[in-house]
Parts: sequence; structure tokens; C-alpha cells
Amino acid sequence: MQAQIQRRTFLRTLALAGAALTVRSSRGLGQTTGQNNKRPPNFLWISCEDISPDLGCYGDDYADTPNLDRLARQGCRYRNAFVSFPVCAPTRSSIITGVHPGTLGSMHMRTRNKGYQAVPPPQVKCFTEYLRAAGYYCTNKSKTDYQFDAPFTAWDQCDKKAHWRNRPKDTPFFSVINLTTTHESKCWPREGENLVHDPARVKVPPYYPDTPVVRENLARYYDNITRMDKQAADILADLEKDGLADNTVVFFWSDHGRGLPRCKRWPYDSGLHVPLIIRWPGRIKPATVSSDLVNLIDLAPTLLSLAGLTVPPYMQGKILLGKDKPQPREYVFGGRNRMDLSSNDYIRTARDKRYRYIRNFTPEVPYAQRIDYMEKMPIMQQWRLLNNQGKLTGPQRLFFRHPKPPEEFYDLEADPYEVNNLAGSPQHQDTLRRMRHALQEWLEQTHDLGGLEENELIERMWPDRKQPVTAAPDITTTQNADGTVTVRINCATKGASIGYRLGNHHPWRIYAAPVSLTPGATIQAKAIRLGYKESQIRQVEL
Repeated sequence: MQAQIQRRTFLRTLALAGAALTVRSSRGLGQTTGQNNKRPPNFLWISCEDISPDLGCYGDDYADTPNLDRLARQGCRYRNAFVSFPVCAPTRSSIITGVHPGTLGSMHMRTRNKGYQAVPPPQVKCFTEYLRAAGYYCTNKSKTDYQFDAPFTAWDQCDKKAHWRNRPKDTPFFSVINLTTTHESKCWPREGENLVHDPARVKVPPYYPDTPVVRENLARYYDNITRMDKQAADILADLEKDGLADNTVVFFWSDHGRGLPRCKRWPYDSGLHVPLIIRWPGRIKPATVSSDLVNLIDLAPTLLSLAGLTVPPYMQGKILLGKDKPQPREYVFGGRNRMDLSSNDYIRTARDKRYRYIRNFTPEVPYAQRIDYMEKMPIMQQWRLLNNQGKLTGPQRLFFRHPKPPEEFYDLEADPYEVNNLAGSPQHQDTLRRMRHALQEWLEQTHDLGGLEENELIERMWPDRKQPVTAAPDITTTQNADGTVTVRINCATKGASIGYRLGNHHPWRIYAAPVSLTPGATIQAKAIRLGYKESQIRQVEL
């Protein structure tokens, strides 16, 4: 019965698949001209990796980002955009589903380090399935990294050649182009490099030692951002060249904060605060600035809403634009668990517009535990060297404390680098209790799995350490009076998505409702649940 209910919910969500799509009217940020555009909007995500809001449009006078600054002037810049986790794979799992990693069971970086994939709850889908079923051509160039294999139902094209230009004529599209230029690994020294940003001008956070090595590392990070900015300009120029800019909602975002020590992998603002810019000509007023607290899990429900589709009730994100935008939230939440092959470090955090509260559930696990990838960073090498030599002073020593305090509490207005822990401050206890309560309530509401021992989590998802397999779909046919054949496809695996195609060489389509075909056709079907192996292919000659 539960599987039938979930299947009906999925089909209701996709009810507009065969209907003409209409763009929902907007309010607030979205309402400007009152234009009545009946064409479904296109969507373009320009995503990058491992940067905080270190752009000129965010007030950073050291940054050189003229193209993204121009995009911000054309649309809306979000001042308070955050991600769920300060590392790529857990965050990307939440963006593609609209659900927090702790709910999905995708919070460990990476699940494959333990030899398994995350298996989200059965009702959870990659949100692109809803867009595809509604007639959108969905492409991803080309990173997935969702903690589970990207299902064949998620994308029409997912490779280095994926592009909106490959779609059938006049088909609405959703295209993701992920730029890797700013990834953590690009901050390692390169032979023969000539830094464009002057290391002498960089602003060194107080938790780092101020040395030439640290300054050069930070300058290199900003050089990478400038290169990425130029790549973004090329993508936007292609959109303009194709005559698509006026009817395409463009999103620019990063998957988490700076790819540097104490930023990436750490649930402070330096790891969770990200840039988010949205441009929609004629709908979003130019040069708008939003102070709403948003989480990038909001992207999935926002796209579905703007496409005219129903947002599935399991999604935990909120709609950012349009007439269905709810009241802004009071808090955003995030966390951290195991990073690579290090020990599990169970941390959860709540942030409002001024304060951040952090609960260290495993204070015995040190901040500075070694992670091989992070140890390649010049900042980390320099930081450890000076710590071993006893030359660190003030906030520079905080990262090497052991054990961690059970609670951390920061006033971001007075202390943007989060180095002055106010958890013991008498005058802040009322606010501390409020945010402690908000975090606990959120953990319960989202059924957070972060405190579960990882081996037990694996056994729940992969019984006997074997990846579960999706059942092969059943295909039934009914002969109609007009000579056509109605095809119905079902799968016994709870939560499985079904794809079908005509013959061996056609692309896979999303099955969301019975299909009417002519006799003589050959139909193939297979199914997949997130985290499971694909089913066998079933074939029927009509």
C-alpha cells in the first residue's frame, strides 16, 4: 500500500507532463514588468567549486570578477546563501534532491571510501526527473558526485559535451555547466606560475599565520576565481548568441566555501557561506539584493515551481521566487561528518542572520586531524610547521585545540571570522538557548542520521554489505478500439523510477503515465532506485 501511495504522489507531481507549460507569475523579487510570457522558462546553472562570496559584487575589493559582478547587476544577489555541508558530495546530494544530507544518509565524505553508496528514502528522486517528464531537456556538464550513482533517469545528457544546443528544436531546457577552475586542487602551487593578484594586498584571516606562503596561497585562490569569471562570461555570451537570454533563468552558485583549511570541510561561514546570483530578465529587478536566509537545497523546489510543477512534499527546501514563495526562514542548518578516511566528526550547526551555533557531538575528535588531500595545501603545511615550532599566536592556535568545546557560539556581526566563542558568555545565554532549541528541533524534524554509527548505517542501506538491486519492471499492454496499444509499466521496488524507450537506439524517457503506441513497435523498460543497481531490461513487441 505504501509503495502505491508513493507512486501516486510521484504521478501527481508529474501531472503536467503532457500539458502545455506556463510560467507562473512572480511577486516580490520577481514582479517587475507584468509581462505575460507564455513560453516555459529555460534554466541555466553555472556552478563552480570551493569558493566563498569572494566576488567584487559582494564587496570584496581584492577580487577581480567583472562578469559575475555584471550578472549581479542584472539580477538578484543573495547575501545570506548557505549550503548544507562544507564539502562537495554531501552538498551535491542535497542540491539534486532538495533534501538535507542527514536525512538522505549521504553525510559522509565520501560514501565510496567505505565501499557503498547512499540509499535515500524511497520517495526521494533527482528533481530533474520531474522536469524531464514535463518536457524539459536536461543536461549536466558533467559533475555529479551525489554520493550515489546518477540514475539514467536524471539527465538527457550527462557528459563533457552536454549542452542546451543538443536539445530538440524549441524544447525548453535545464542545463548545468560546472566549472572546476576554482577547485581546491587548483590552489596547489604550479610550476612556472605568475600570480596576478598581489600577495601583499591579500587580507589574511586571523586564524591563519600571516606568512608569504599563506599570502601566495590566498592570491592563487583569487587568481582561480578570476579565471572562472571569464569562463562564466563565455557561457553567458553563448546564451545571448543563441537568442535565449531573455527567457532563461540563470543561476550562479558554488558548492561550498573556500577550498582552503578551516574553510572547506568545516561548518563555519568560511565553509558554508556561498555566492548565489539569479538573473531572470523582465521578472527580477536588476541590482536586487536579498537578505533572506537561503540554502541551496532551495534550488530544486524553486525550479519545479517556476516550471509550473508541483513541489513534492518530501523536499525540505523552500521556493525562492514566484507567487508560491513562502515567508523567509529564520534559520539555516548544516553540519559535518566523516571527511575522506578520517574519523567521523559529528557536528551540526544552526545560523540566523547574526549568530551561529555549533554543537560538537564528538569533541574528542580534533579539529586538526589529518586528511591527505588537505595536507597538500601550502597553508596547511605552513600552519602545521609553525604549530610544531610553537610559533602560533592568538586565534592562529584555535585549530589545534584538543578536545573541541562541546558548543560554539559566534556573533557574526562582531566576529565574522568566528574566533571568539561566546558559548560561556552570560549575556548571550538566552540567544544560545534559542538556537540550541532550534537545532534540536530541526534534527528531530529531519530525522537526522548523523549520530548513527556508520557501519550500522551501511547495514541499513546495504544489507549484508551487498548493494540492493532494483526489480525488473513489469510491462502490460491493452489493445484499444482505435488500433493503438496502451502500455503500462510498474516496478515492485518501492521508490523506483522507470524509464522506457522504443527499440535499442532511442534515448530513455521518463515513464510517468500510460503510453499509447502503434502496433509493431518494440518497447524496452528498466528501473532504478537511488543507491540501488539498475534493473534488468524488459522488452515487449507490440
